[in-house]
Amino acid sequence: MIRTGIGYDSHRLVADRPLVLGGVRIDHTHGLMGHSDADVLIHAICDALLGAVADGDIGQHFSDKDPQWKDVDSTLLLSRVVERLSRAGWRILNTDATVIAEAPKLHPHVAAMRQRLAEVMGVEPSRVSVKAKTNEQMDAVGRREGIVALAVATVAQGTVSPA
Repeated sequence: MIRTGIGYDSHRLVADRPLVLGGVRIDHTHGLMGHSDADVLIHAICDALLGAVADGDIGQHFSDKDPQWKDVDSTLLLSRVVERLSRAGWRILNTDATVIAEAPKLHPHVAAMRQRLAEVMGVEPSRVSVKAKTNEQMDAVGRREGIVALAVATVAQGTVSPA
């Protein structure tokens, strides 16, 4: 059986917070505001993976009301989601994500993000796609008020070849 899920996340940019995307710290004047490290890319991938197996969303499993998740490295959340899927017999075939940000320029960091995400998910980097786009100065993202990420994940259960 093969299933696909969609994920989305957005966070506001604020001063005095580190910017972390795809598990990679990026030098920038602002970071993302959130209960955890606010890594929108990882959060969108987590939701895509959970959605693919109809297992809720990141907020259900890692509530922002729970102090244990305060300022947590989102790679921990992703590894917990991957473990959850694995225990249920699912494996990741691939993920594809787009990060939408006006600044900083993300293309120089995409390879490192793909590598880090692949490592956390236990898959080959060739199964992890990350793209960076701007919003052409439109809306809150275009005004550099926040960053958005969209993700799709495909998972398999059973004897389907992951090739």
